[in-house]
Amino acid sequence: MVSNAFGAGFDVNATITGLGLRGVDPVSYYTNGAPQDGDFSITAVHNDVTYRFTSEENRDLFQQNPEKYLPQYGGFCAFGTAMGVKVDGDPNLWKIVDGKLYLNLAPSIQERWNKDIPGFIATADTKWGELKDVNPSEL
Repeated sequence: MVSNAFGAGFDVNATITGLGLRGVDPVSYYTNGAPQDGDFSITAVHNDVTYRFTSEENRDLFQQNPEKYLPQYGGFCAFGTAMGVKVDGDPNLWKIVDGKLYLNLAPSIQERWNKDIPGFIATADTKWGELKDVNPSEL
């Protein structure tokens, strides 16, 4: 899914058509406690990436404060970021930690990440500065 199509930079994990979170409503993690597929007719664009929402209310919440709802590390796998690579983050493999949304690549990766969440976040936060603007294919 990693792309920089339609103007999205290398710092965001989007589909080739510029869709973020594979169409999952980013606000739904916070309001419903689980990811929900957004409606293709209710969208907002942020940093050249299109996000879908389950309701106009969720879209409006997002537009008021996108950074509150967007996944960390541009939606790339949190564990992968800690390891120094940019790999797809699965919107269904998620965790909110201290009000921030983190995604992981696969169930086995999420299990490893869960063993030291604070440590992996600290490492990923440090590495993200180096990785953010790098094409994933160059890592």
